[in-house]
Amino acid sequence: MGRKALDFGVAQSQEPCGVVFFGGEPLLQKDTIQDLVAYAAYLESKQGKQLYFKVTTNGVALDDEFLEYSIRHNIFIAMSLDGVREAHDRHRRLSDGSPSFDFLRPRLETLLEARPYSSIIMVVNPDTARFVCDSVRYLMELSCRYLILSLNYNAPWDEADLSVLNRQMEKLGELYIEWTREGRKFYLSPFEVKISSHVNKHCYQKERCELAARQVSVDPQGFLYPCVQFTKAGPSSDWCIGSLDTGIVETRRQALRDQSEAEKEQCSQCAISKRCNNTCGCLNWQTTGTINEVSPVLCRYEQMLLPIADKVARRLYSNRDPLFLHKHYNAAYPILSLLEDTLGKGS
Repeated sequence: MGRKALDFGVAQSQEPCGVVFFGGEPLLQKDTIQDLVAYAAYLESKQGKQLYFKVTTNGVALDDEFLEYSIRHNIFIAMSLDGVREAHDRHRRLSDGSPSFDFLRPRLETLLEARPYSSIIMVVNPDTARFVCDSVRYLMELSCRYLILSLNYNAPWDEADLSVLNRQMEKLGELYIEWTREGRKFYLSPFEVKISSHVNKHCYQKERCELAARQVSVDPQGFLYPCVQFTKAGPSSDWCIGSLDTGIVETRRQALRDQSEAEKEQCSQCAISKRCNNTCGCLNWQTTGTINEVSPVLCRYEQMLLPIADKVARRLYSNRDPLFLHKHYNAAYPILSLLEDTLGKGS
């Protein structure tokens, strides 16, 4: 089934084809991953189209052998770790119920030492909101450079929890300013995305979710969906857009695309709607059951985060901080930064 999926991806893509192994926990199927990477090399030699790979893992099965394999085959790894011990162990336990922090920390350190640009995914829950600032600081001290901070929007957030989170994000904003002024290079998703929504307003919407446009998810039976979260709905649902055997049903995909792009009534009069994550049909569906209705928690979080990010950007811009300007106003920054690091000149 995996080989059929790669054949399908190569046939559909006019550009290099990205392949993400996602779960569940994909590293429970290391042999399958290696077989498919080998098959991809065959497709590349046969058809001349490049495939590149990413694995999203909780880190439990991330051993030295697979890490070395990922380096040889240029497989990007994103690993989940929710920050300091008090935050992480509340929701991430090993199969025997014991805490996983002490088990995972050395694996994270090994990953960052071998692949310093790996993404670290930090999920925030209502009962871990008070640890956000300490958790981000902790991960940065472990040399994490690319941090994805993600709210659990399905959790039972109340106004008290969101107030705690608001204070934490304000403190995090101060750290963002401090680290930038020190010349430290990092990517902290909540701030980078919101700053981009202002700096790159002419093209920012293209960076947001394009449901049913560029991404196709394949379930173990070979049925196709517009995003990975929809696979749980099953092939008999309206969210299934075809199969590897029959191809994409274009009318169904376009219908979902149109629904996702339609202006949401609750957002029509909102001043920040063009800078908001309200277009993520996958997230909307998970939290409200429909792709064009926005979660109240998402709405509240976006209204909270945007003024904080704008304040951070305004202070750094007004002082003409060189790293801030280079990072957010120079399109070549990612390449130049990588070259600096490769040559040993980066921070």
